[in-house]
Amino acid sequence: MDLNGITVGIVDERGEISAMHKGVAENDVGIRTDILNNIKKDLGIEMLIRSTSPRVIIADEIGNINDVSAINYCLCSGVKGIFTAHGTSIEYLKANPIFNEMLRMKLFEKIIFLNQYKRGEIDSIYIEK
Repeated sequence: MDLNGITVGIVDERGEISAMHKGVAENDVGIRTDILNNIKKDLGIEMLIRSTSPRVIIADEIGNINDVSAINYCLCSGVKGIFTAHGTSIEYLKANPIFNEMLRMKLFEKIIFLNQYKRGEIDSIYIEK
């Protein structure tokens, strides 16, 4: 069994993922995880790619024009991403000009919509064709 894991970078702009306190993550995010806390996502993504060589970058609440460039840079650098955003359907996201641009650029392989009433349950999955 391979338990080596992979390197992960988290851009935790507001400390909501890692719950960082005095430089220590209160949430278990893994031993091979670098965390940048209190930094803008676009800058944090670039810094992680250039300095830590992650295989995956995680960031939450994407949705501004700077995020489009940062996610594109991430993917063009060969780094996978897990990103969260608020939205209830693909139609909802397409109505947002920023997300519509990300969809047009085909930045996502899958978009998973969670059930807003039942925590942790998946409502639907949109797969980019």
